[in-house]
Amino acid sequence: MSEVTKRAALRLCAIAGAFLVVGCYSLQPIRGPIPELGSVIGLDINDVGRVVLGGAMGPEIDQVEGRLVRRDTGEFVVGVMSVKLLRGGEQIWHGETVHVKREYVTSMYERRFSKTRTIVAGAVGVGLVVALASKSLRGVFTSEDGKAPGDTLQAQRRPRP
Repeated sequence: MSEVTKRAALRLCAIAGAFLVVGCYSLQPIRGPIPELGSVIGLDINDVGRVVLGGAMGPEIDQVEGRLVRRDTGEFVVGVMSVKLLRGGEQIWHGETVHVKREYVTSMYERRFSKTRTIVAGAVGVGLVVALASKSLRGVFTSEDGKAPGDTLQAQRRPRP
């Protein structure tokens, strides 16, 4: 296997791995008790919350996603990983803690394993591997112009009389 093919295979494996990691989890609505500390949660913020939190997080907050650091009867303390904005877009944060009162939250979500997304991501990964493998195999049995290579001795064959 050539060095170029090895690098391409390595890149493909990295991409497939990223698909699997991202595809395996999604935010699902919380049904029942509040998740444990350390869980990744998403909080949809209402208009009052946007006004109050706007000075620290920006005025167009739609959803705050992060790790639940602490929960009290009146608020959540979240180590923020990302903030989704009302008009699309997303801001990436690096674990800064934010206090969000319960009355600022309209919906809560928890990151959970998603079988469907995992199956789709796995199928995409397998498809990429098959595509790379078939491309590299075609390169072994054909020359650069797509034709089968000729004899190495450049022999000329004539039919017998």
